[in-house]
Amino acid sequence: MTYTLYSHWRATAPYRLRIGLALKGVDYDYVPVNLAAGDQRQAAYRAVNPQGLTPALDVGGRVLTQSVAILEWLEETRPEPPLLPKDPLDRAVVRAMVGIVACDIHPLNNTRVGRALHRLGVEQPAILEWIQGWIRDGFDALEPMVAEHGRGYAFGDAPTLADCLLAPQVYSARRYELDLAPWPAIAAAVERANQHPAFIAAHPDRQPDANPSPA
Repeated sequence: MTYTLYSHWRATAPYRLRIGLALKGVDYDYVPVNLAAGDQRQAAYRAVNPQGLTPALDVGGRVLTQSVAILEWLEETRPEPPLLPKDPLDRAVVRAMVGIVACDIHPLNNTRVGRALHRLGVEQPAILEWIQGWIRDGFDALEPMVAEHGRGYAFGDAPTLADCLLAPQVYSARRYELDLAPWPAIAAAVERANQHPAFIAAHPDRQPDANPSPA
């Protein structure tokens, strides 16, 4: 079966899915969706994902959307290597880490929100403060969890779904000029993860549509 990933090189949601696909050893065709140019709002992409968001993953004619849902599907259909711990309580902790990034940080600082704030007359310095504030809040919640449960990675001594989400969120934090010094456990876990071949392969700069100087 041929998989097709609709992705934007530096958007964090496709980035987290690329990590999961690489960890599971899944090959796929890559279709770029230029979010800066508005490809996601065009009819061609709306026919793939009516919500107009990335990523979308075509699995033999059926399109899956929402990065966390797709990562969970990957875990269910390709259990090796596991990206969730065996113990149900440990799984709940990893899913909580995922939720902090996917529900509490990312939705409040993605491109759509930034554009909406701009339309409301919010100036760019205030938008940057908004973005940094929500990342700080999320990282403040994640730091003690990683410090308690991490043994090299965000949870334990091997990559989990938490790392799939945390590494892209740290990449985004650095884009938005946030100093990671207050969160040493997060910084250390992501530094370790970024040395893993799957994380290296998934990095934005290695994608076919990568643009070092995007508009």
